[in-house]
Amino acid sequence: MEEKNVVSVKDLGVKFHLSEQKVDNLKEYVIRIVKRQMRYKEFWALRNVSFDVKKGERVAILGLNGAGKSTMLKVIAGVLKATEGKVSRSGVLVPLLELGAGFDLQYTGAENIYLYGAMLGYSKAFLKEKYDEIVEFSELGDFIHVPLKNYSSGMRARLGFAIATLVEPDILILDEVLSVGDVQFRKKSENRIKEMFDKGITVLFVSHNLVQVRSLCTRAIWLENGHVVEDGPVDEVTAHFEEKVTK
Repeated sequence: MEEKNVVSVKDLGVKFHLSEQKVDNLKEYVIRIVKRQMRYKEFWALRNVSFDVKKGERVAILGLNGAGKSTMLKVIAGVLKATEGKVSRSGVLVPLLELGAGFDLQYTGAENIYLYGAMLGYSKAFLKEKYDEIVEFSELGDFIHVPLKNYSSGMRARLGFAIATLVEPDILILDEVLSVGDVQFRKKSENRIKEMFDKGITVLFVSHNLVQVRSLCTRAIWLENGHVVEDGPVDEVTAHFEEKVTK
């Protein structure tokens, strides 16, 4: 029996309007808008992108900076709206795009567990039940009672990862989040993700670490200038990509 598609991307296009003029402040920007003096140029971050992902597949999205990788993940996650084409998905989706993006730096780590958890859709009762597990995994110890403004970026990322991976989704979107923290925590994070993989979740994964990509994924899609260059087995696509970028 053929596995069903849990993500389907058809003729996806995402267009941005980039200002051709430098504007130094908001007042000048508003004046130019009112006077219709702002000039823009069109930039297609993605164009004519199509692919399907079946249940249980682990798909790496490869490409140099600016290729359109993060834009595509944000459209699939529902953070950005497509200019053209269609994206459909089924099941519970958890996007790990910018860990801790919803944190309040004035609040303590403990307070942010409930704040960030609520933004991810977790109930207060669920977060209370999982509180000790979150603190233990994040390795923050007594720092959990310190305001986040005193945290390093790595500490914030560890807390964000610990909260965001509480549930087992049907679809997991990862955008460079396994590169946060020290070596020991990166290994710990990778092991947690692998445990989720073993339970058959579907994964879309962006990383510049090809060793990590080959270790975690079964398939790769190579993007260049917003277009799909190659889509196939991870070892083949990463080899072709590596050959191209190291020339």
